[in-house]
Amino acid sequence: MKSINSFELKRLNKQGLSTLMQWALKEGWNPGENDIDAFWDADPDGFYGIYNENELIAGGAVISYNQEFGFMGLFIVHPDFRGKGIGNKLWYLRRDLLINRLNTGAPIGMDGVVAMQPFYEKGGFKKDFRDERYEFQGQKSSVSNKLSSIKSADIDTIMAYDLKRFGFPRTEFLKTWLTLPNSKGFKYVEKDLIKGYAVIRKVKSGYKIGPLFAENKEIAEEIFKACLNTVEGQSVYLDIPVINEEAVKLVKKYNGKYVFECARMYYGEVPKVDVGKVFGITTFELG
Repeated sequence: MKSINSFELKRLNKQGLSTLMQWALKEGWNPGENDIDAFWDADPDGFYGIYNENELIAGGAVISYNQEFGFMGLFIVHPDFRGKGIGNKLWYLRRDLLINRLNTGAPIGMDGVVAMQPFYEKGGFKKDFRDERYEFQGQKSSVSNKLSSIKSADIDTIMAYDLKRFGFPRTEFLKTWLTLPNSKGFKYVEKDLIKGYAVIRKVKSGYKIGPLFAENKEIAEEIFKACLNTVEGQSVYLDIPVINEEAVKLVKKYNGKYVFECARMYYGEVPKVDVGKVFGITTFELG
């Protein structure tokens, strides 16, 4: 292996992103079967890696949302090259690259695993809240008649609602995310207004819900039940911000089994987002 100082950051093509997704699968991150398409569409210039003799050995995402908000995720070093300082070098290169891709002062988010949080804090990130993953079993139950499936004609309206809850535009990502194969989207409409929505998609093992945005706990529960309805007897995963006490109550009510946790961390000013209306995070990889 060449000297660590000689490694350069290179932009990944979609095949490079595919390699990262395969590594994520082996790491047990349980990605979606078609996540790569939505990730790529979110920002084709947002994936970088380090190569050794033309072989990708480490990489990650540096996503720019309209230059207003950045997100770092999908950070993986191939097992054969760990413990050599490559991850440290890669992480700082990615952070600095993303800062330069964004408007001056734009915040950067990430979901950091517990073991890595001290390292990320040294790099200028501060913890905002913990987010925990819970596992459920799909089950049949009655749901509100204000719920319906998301259709192609709804996408613009969903995007407008998502902007309020995510805080930044992610148009290209949502165009693909809302139409992924082996997924289902639900919206809650009251007096012709969207009051919440969610997507449940097939992942390697079971299904994941994300996002789950809702104006209140009652609406969130109805959308959550609709998602569980679609995959009776299957494992379902939901990542919640524990700062949202109503989200915590929801997972307890449905006997959610704790899986693991991260922390949402930010570099720069914390975005002004009402986390009380976030009942399920979209992804740990892209925010």
